[in-house]
Amino acid sequence: MRLRTTTLLAVTGALLLGTAVPAVATEPAVARWSPDLVAGESAGVQVDGGTARLDRTGTHLLPSDTDGSPVPTGLLTLPTHVLDAPTDRVETVVDGDLPAGSAAAVDVRGRRSTGGWTEWIPAGSGSATPGAVTLPEATSEVQSRLVLTGDEGTEPAVRSLTLTAHPAAARTEAVVEQATLNYRVFATREGLVGGTTANGHVIAERDHFVALPSRRALSPRNTSDYSVKVCAPNGRCAFAPVWDVGPWNTRDDYWNPTELRQEWKDLPQGLPQAQAAHTDGYNGGRDQYDRRVVNPAGIDLGDGLFWDALGLTDNAWVTVDYLWTGSVRLSAVVADAPVDVLAAPDAAAEVVGVAADRAALPVECALAAGGDTWLRVGADQYVSAGAVPGTEDTAACDAAPAAVPAAGSAAGHAAAMRAPSRAPGANG
Repeated sequence: MRLRTTTLLAVTGALLLGTAVPAVATEPAVARWSPDLVAGESAGVQVDGGTARLDRTGTHLLPSDTDGSPVPTGLLTLPTHVLDAPTDRVETVVDGDLPAGSAAAVDVRGRRSTGGWTEWIPAGSGSATPGAVTLPEATSEVQSRLVLTGDEGTEPAVRSLTLTAHPAAARTEAVVEQATLNYRVFATREGLVGGTTANGHVIAERDHFVALPSRRALSPRNTSDYSVKVCAPNGRCAFAPVWDVGPWNTRDDYWNPTELRQEWKDLPQGLPQAQAAHTDGYNGGRDQYDRRVVNPAGIDLGDGLFWDALGLTDNAWVTVDYLWTGSVRLSAVVADAPVDVLAAPDAAAEVVGVAADRAALPVECALAAGGDTWLRVGADQYVSAGAVPGTEDTAACDAAPAAVPAAGSAAGHAAAMRAPSRAPGANG
């Protein structure tokens, strides 16, 4: 009997040990961190003794977040931070001394599922919580940018920045392929050789970059995080990074939908405020600084892009692809000089454009021809894969393109100069 009782207890214990216990769901933890200010990339900011201050020799005039007046501005792009769990809401807190006439703001962005970045979103913009950012999609990699402004004689000083990432809400919507936004806008030549752009780039002669009128799409120095494809009426196209802010306005992300646009929300998507002011008398014909708008520019082009890559001799209407807005894979050019874009995967084919160093290209597929590997980056547009590192795993193109006249032939020249089908524009 004693043996039987012991056996029953042993069996009962085994049953209890084998009983499944329901798992307790645990919520992802809130993540909090303070980026290293010393490790940040500076454009008009110096970090001394762990405190960030304006470097007056490298600041750029941008509008104040309070009244919109131009004020010396410096940017400090901080290291990226990888999270254990995805987030779609980040709160920011700045610790420092901000005397009257100065301010410290924070921009935040997240790595997209396509591998690129969302645009920079100013903290507090479109959020009910001051200092908070709502990201357009859940992400596990976040980056912040400190924006210091100060009138002459004022010295903002920031000792630390703290970010808090809240776990992303569960989402069930499927991933949707997104076409790249494309608009027809008026282009002007930037010039300003020897000057410094908003991201700290010193403008060289015949330089290849563009400026857009919002820092939301401003690439950190020497990166291709935000790039465009610009096509001129003569049929030539150029790829270039966004390294400056302008023309006219600096808070006019006109390519974004109305609900996301930072300012001028009553204008249609794709219409720059300067164009509306110049053409229709919008805002009394004036920009955000109350200046009379004398041309409808929505993009500025570096001199090399304007003259050499696109072959322009005067300001002109162009079509612009805002490449970071699409789902196509983007890969950066790394070269000592601008790279030719050819009409066919053949070194002897007609040159139909240029890709600037550090421009991001929408790589569609790859094919081997003439002893080289070529990347297709648009309709009848190819670049050598040797100029675009990291594209070895690119999928093969379905079929080789039809023969294209070689460079220098009459037919090839006519094809290259044929204008795209679009409404005519007038220089301003």
